[in-house]
Parts: sequence; C-alpha cells; structure tokens
Amino acid sequence: MERKVAFATYKDLPDLIAGDLLAAEALKKRGVLAQPTMWDELGIDWSQFNAVVIRSCWDYHQRAEEFLGWLARLEGLAIPLWNPAEIVRWNVDKTYLRDLQERGIEVLPSVWLAQYAELKLVDLMKERDWHRVVVKPVISAAADHTHIVAVDEVSEKQAEIETLLQRGGLIVQEFAEEIESQGEWSFMFYGGEYSHAVLKRPAAGDFRVQPHLGGTHAVASPKDALIEQACAILCAVDSQLLYARVDAIERGGRLLLMELELIEPYLFFPEHPKAPERFAQALLKHLMVKA
Repeated sequence: MERKVAFATYKDLPDLIAGDLLAAEALKKRGVLAQPTMWDELGIDWSQFNAVVIRSCWDYHQRAEEFLGWLARLEGLAIPLWNPAEIVRWNVDKTYLRDLQERGIEVLPSVWLAQYAELKLVDLMKERDWHRVVVKPVISAAADHTHIVAVDEVSEKQAEIETLLQRGGLIVQEFAEEIESQGEWSFMFYGGEYSHAVLKRPAAGDFRVQPHLGGTHAVASPKDALIEQACAILCAVDSQLLYARVDAIERGGRLLLMELELIEPYLFFPEHPKAPERFAQALLKHLMVKA
C-alpha cells in the first residue's frame, strides 16, 4: 500500500518549492507520496497521512500561537510529526540558544531580554565592547524585524528597540564580522547524518544572507574539524530529528552557532545530487519502511 505524507506549506506558497519537489520525487520512487498541504487549511483530515513533515510553513513566527495550537492538535491525533512537536516548540523561541550554551555549545555572544525588560542598548554595547549588534525578536524568521545597530547609531534606534520589547522578548547578538569577510556556514543533516554544506554571503552593503534580501550561497567543503563541531552541536539535542541545519560562523578555527534550524529550514536539496535521496532514506527509516 502506498504511504502518504503531508509536506506542510503555507497560504502564500501552497505548493512545494523546487527543492522540496526533488525530495518528493525521491520519496515517490520508494512508494511514498508527498502531498503539499497548508498547515492552517480548514477541514484537512490529518489522520489520512502516515506522517506530517514541516517544510515551508514560513509564516509560523507571525502566527506563533496558532502554529503551536496546530502542533498540539497533531499530537492529540497521534500523527507522527517531523521534526517532533516538542522539539519544534523548543526551537520556536531563540532562548533555545541559551539552553545549548548551557550544554557547552559555543554560541555567538548573545544577550536575551524578556518582554518589557528595560534596556539601554548603548550601555550593553559598551559593557560588552560590542561595536555593532544584531537585534531581533526571540520568535522570528527570515530576518523579519532584524536590525543591525552600530554604537554611534544607538540613540536613533533606542525607541524602535523599546517598541520591539513591548511586543515580545529580544535577542541581542554581537555582530559577526566573519559574515562579511568569510560568509556564514550552513551544515545540512538528514536523519542525524551530515550531508553537505553551503557558504552563504550577504549582498554588498548588507548583513543578511537570505536570498530574498540579495544574499547568495555556494556549495563549499568545510574542514573535517568544522563538520565534527557541527555534529557535536546536533548531538546536544536529545531527540531524533529528520532534518536539521546548523548555521554558524568560523572564528579561530571554531564554530560559533548562530541558529540551529529545526522547524522549516531551506535544506539546499538542489545543491547536492545525493541530498534528496538522503532525505528520503531518513524519512523512510522514521516511517519504518524499507527502501
């Protein structure tokens, strides 16, 4: 009997993106149908699926309570979800980085602020000797409401930062100069196994590496030591994962974690010929289906 999994999407992009189509094709060869399904579409009988795989739910951070409610409903129906709901809930809020730091993972220097906290950004930057910082909500994605602030611009930005704090918690991170000079690494993992990596760079004059903001990427070959460090980051998460993307910069031969993407990351399937097959094999393993 053919198995069917839902590849969860969202209303602005209801169909599968090109990269996910490659994964769907790899699954189809193995008798598994991957069907794009909007996570918030009314009337969906989620029990018809053998599993739900979160893919392009790229509005989750704007509707976090609704999204978390959807996860709870899937749990109530006992439908396998990848990644697991408890991991997704943890990964939604960027305080997960603090958790990983407490577990011994090297994280880009950061300060977490609760909603309504008082913050004099200039004092924080002087105390930490940070010349530039990146400020963003703890629940955010795709560089939404992300600001870079230089120490001589703080007075202009203070009111805006205070407004963001009224809406929710914030994370303030030291700006990683390496993004401009070297680029940002993304390490792809499927079923806990390392697959490949890309190096992402921002557009000239920008600091954000997202493609819709002018960022570019290219397949790259990290040193074995960096791959081992990325694996160690993933091992700090006590859960089975279908997919993961480790985003980090290299500083002095060490990885500094910027984001551990476990919800809906772009997984760079087109960038490696074996990536879709590796993903399909990992999902089959989770479904307990022999390829």
